[in-house]
Amino acid sequence: MAQFINTREDVVTEAIDGVLALSGGALTRLDGYPHIRVVLRSDWDRSKVAIVSGGGSGHEPAHVGFVGRGMLTAAVCGDVFASPSVDAVLAGILAVTGPAGCLLIVKNYTGDRLNFGLAAERARAFGLNVSMVIVGDDIALPDLPQARGVAGTLFVHKIAGALAEEGADLDTVTAAARRVIAGTRSIGMSLDTCRVPGSPKEDRIPEGKAELGLGIHGEAGVEQVDFAGARAAVATMAERLSAVMGEGPHVALINNLGGASVLEMSVLAHDLLGSAIGGRITHAIGPAPLMTSLDMQGFSVSVFPAEAGELALLKTPVPIAAWPGVSEVRPIAVAALPDGLTPITPMPSNHEMTRAFIVNCCKVLIAAEPGLNALDAKSGDGDTGSTLAGAARALISALDRLPLSDHTQLLRAIGQELSQTMGGSSGVLLAIFFAAAGDGASSGLPMREALLAGLARMQEIGGARIGDRTMVDALAPALEALGESLSAAAAAARKGADFTATLTRAKAGRAAYVNARQLEGHVDPGAEAVAILFEHLAT
Repeated sequence: MAQFINTREDVVTEAIDGVLALSGGALTRLDGYPHIRVVLRSDWDRSKVAIVSGGGSGHEPAHVGFVGRGMLTAAVCGDVFASPSVDAVLAGILAVTGPAGCLLIVKNYTGDRLNFGLAAERARAFGLNVSMVIVGDDIALPDLPQARGVAGTLFVHKIAGALAEEGADLDTVTAAARRVIAGTRSIGMSLDTCRVPGSPKEDRIPEGKAELGLGIHGEAGVEQVDFAGARAAVATMAERLSAVMGEGPHVALINNLGGASVLEMSVLAHDLLGSAIGGRITHAIGPAPLMTSLDMQGFSVSVFPAEAGELALLKTPVPIAAWPGVSEVRPIAVAALPDGLTPITPMPSNHEMTRAFIVNCCKVLIAAEPGLNALDAKSGDGDTGSTLAGAARALISALDRLPLSDHTQLLRAIGQELSQTMGGSSGVLLAIFFAAAGDGASSGLPMREALLAGLARMQEIGGARIGDRTMVDALAPALEALGESLSAAAAAARKGADFTATLTRAKAGRAAYVNARQLEGHVDPGAEAVAILFEHLAT
């Protein structure tokens, strides 16, 4: 798959300059491209302890994204996943270090340790007061003599940076950084490896598996485990973290490794708070991309038992867009529905034949879920089957509170249930259909005429007509033929559904945005669902 880059050689320098140009003047870089890539605060006056970090690129927003008042004074950038040179690190130290000294925050990788370490020695030879701490927060590989430094490094950046901004001396800032390092634990998981610009992608993780404990440079993890959803993934990580964290309150840093969507990250945050360690998490940072691994489809969790003073330092506001701040974990607040939206529940009643009829219809839609999704993927977003199946499951669950013995009220109740449980435009349209059919039945119309009245109202509001390539193409002829027999209705529905495969232009629904080549030869999934249902009723 292509990437939005120009050349592999220029990707880091162009990315840095993109950030600088949009920083509003808050960031400056040293001259020396392409070998020396150092970004520093434009307002820095060397009056306080300087905080310098960095490493290979590809972890954005780390490290340039955290340069600013209250966090990093400077970031030293190497090539993608490669440590910066000794001269680059030394340039960064010399550019920002004054009488108060400088703290280097280094992730525990051989290249970073060597290059930052030698640069620190050379800076000391210049007479500068430089100390260095090594972050090793990764718990995934317990047999390693030295743990890798991963996203927990952000705890160190923030606390050390806040202390330095308050005017603490180098010894105090260094000691605080070491306390944070000693208490921080992290672990990650991914469904796929990352793509290094200009290099072929490694397909190491097979479908249906997740890799636990892989590194932020795409290094192999401790093991590949069966993937059974977000909750199970979080539970596996929580089990590993629980064994190495204390019982007191913790701050969790929920890190997107680059390729997970915002929706997925919110689900993972929910599952983390509901996991075995959720009760020990009182505050959270994220979920957000903080220490990424290019486009890796994964996430990591870091935990730190912050004391009151450390929590205050984490909460200190900073003018840095990439830092999401610290949120307190609180119970979910729920407000009552406004007047007029609270459902008016009809008097429930039982009728075994009606119950069996509804359950059987719902089971047909549930069984059709995979096929309808596959059909919808050719002309939409691939969720028609799931939408209908979800509504069917919800309707089965609601049967005990529905007026099954009063079909007039039942139609209205089904419409109300669908309006609450069925998403998308289909849910709204079917809710209108059943509500209007219920109104027609209550005014004395026979069932077929009541259903036709519901169809007319649905078409009036939705705007779809026969030939527009929607469910109407199957539903309208089926209801017209219902006066003859169910078999005639099923045949009419099937004919209408198959007709949609010949239509290369949709005039309503999401397929209206799809080109003719993708539509030709494929039945509309809504019309197919109607045909499947009537064919079931006919048998």
